[in-house]
Amino acid sequence: MRELSMLKWLWLSVLALALDQGTKLLVDNTMQLYQSIPIVPYFNLTYVHNTGAAFSFLSEAGGWQRWFFAGLALVISVVITVWIARLKSHETLLAVALALVLGGAVGNLIDRLAYGYVIDFLDVYVDDWHWPAFNIADSAITLGVVLMLIESFGLTHPRPNDLSRSTQ
Repeated sequence: MRELSMLKWLWLSVLALALDQGTKLLVDNTMQLYQSIPIVPYFNLTYVHNTGAAFSFLSEAGGWQRWFFAGLALVISVVITVWIARLKSHETLLAVALALVLGGAVGNLIDRLAYGYVIDFLDVYVDDWHWPAFNIADSAITLGVVLMLIESFGLTHPRPNDLSRSTQ
């Protein structure tokens, strides 16, 4: 029961999901497909549909990828939820990281199931080179993975119990 308390971090998944879906609806309702709005140097809002995975991987695969990526996202979401539930109370950074990945995965899953593609709109560029367009869900997943890497490399502050053991 104590481990289930880590499910309290699912609010972060819900926040990432709400921000993701809200911004996608805003873009879809106010912009035309392929419309680009300059915001600041090196950043535009550019409305595109992505039928593939990250960086449009498999976007021209003929349609089967929609169900493949939807199924994969569903399985990953279940695994992550169980993982979060089994975390120990001191594994806060990992819980936050997993909650962000979960929120992002569900955000893109909703798009795939509802539309057959993911709505992307964040466009970072330098001169004529553009990073592939992405969205809030992708950002949450990326931040979550970065936090997982930080945690796995032990780059976080040690817990008080770790300090007391190292000084004995």
